[in-house]
Amino acid sequence: MNKDSIKKYYSSGIEKNRLDLDIFRLEGVRTKEIIERFLTKQGLNILDVGAGAGFYSFWLARLGHHVSLVDLTPRNIELAGEYAKQHQLSLQTCETGDATNLNFPDDQFDMVLLLGPLYHLTEEEERIKALSEARRVLKPGGTLLAAVISRYASLIDGLKRNLIVDDDFEKILIHDLETGLHLNETGNPEYFTSSFFHTPVQIRNEIIKSGLEFEKLVAIESVGWIVDDLNERWQDERYRNKIQRIINIVEANEDLISVSPHIMAIARKGIRF
Repeated sequence: MNKDSIKKYYSSGIEKNRLDLDIFRLEGVRTKEIIERFLTKQGLNILDVGAGAGFYSFWLARLGHHVSLVDLTPRNIELAGEYAKQHQLSLQTCETGDATNLNFPDDQFDMVLLLGPLYHLTEEEERIKALSEARRVLKPGGTLLAAVISRYASLIDGLKRNLIVDDDFEKILIHDLETGLHLNETGNPEYFTSSFFHTPVQIRNEIIKSGLEFEKLVAIESVGWIVDDLNERWQDERYRNKIQRIINIVEANEDLISVSPHIMAIARKGIRF
């Protein structure tokens, strides 16, 4: 993992309002919907690792849960602090930290969210370490929700937005498909930053190697992101409900999971006897 390049990419404050923007709204709505399925009681202890500026952390805190926020980038921690002050909200902790070396004791959390780190850790060893750390701090029986980016995200996005006309993007895309390593050396933030794009088999295997009990994969945006003018259509409540209902039907369909730019892996920490 190139920590400096990641910090540089996020130092612009891109995470401040990203999931409120039209082009990312479906990601935010769907991720919340999936998380809600595992909020089985009030007052859960939740660790949000790679939390950005706290989009999900503050939402969960408003719901009455005890949330600790960790992010690698100091700028995101500053933004989270500003938001907390502005909205008179508080988290259990809000601090910089590394997903591969968490500063928390064992068996502390009912739920751990890894909604960014796994696609910024470019080496498998690092990703398994992050998953192992999540397992360590989870209570027995606790739930891990981990987001990854699909191996085919650049392919579909590049065709949908006609980015492939740029030879530099085409090179990035071909490298993605061949290796899973997304290496953006162009300086163009539209092409994201250095990261790793998973196949479903890879994330399933990494979870198992970490000692977690793999449960299932769920497509986050699924086919919804290929809809033209989705931002405009999203304003129509009837259409919005239809899209969400259709995505729910196909979210776990193995034939379609990789069409989704983001995929949620769900796992649990085994209960000791």
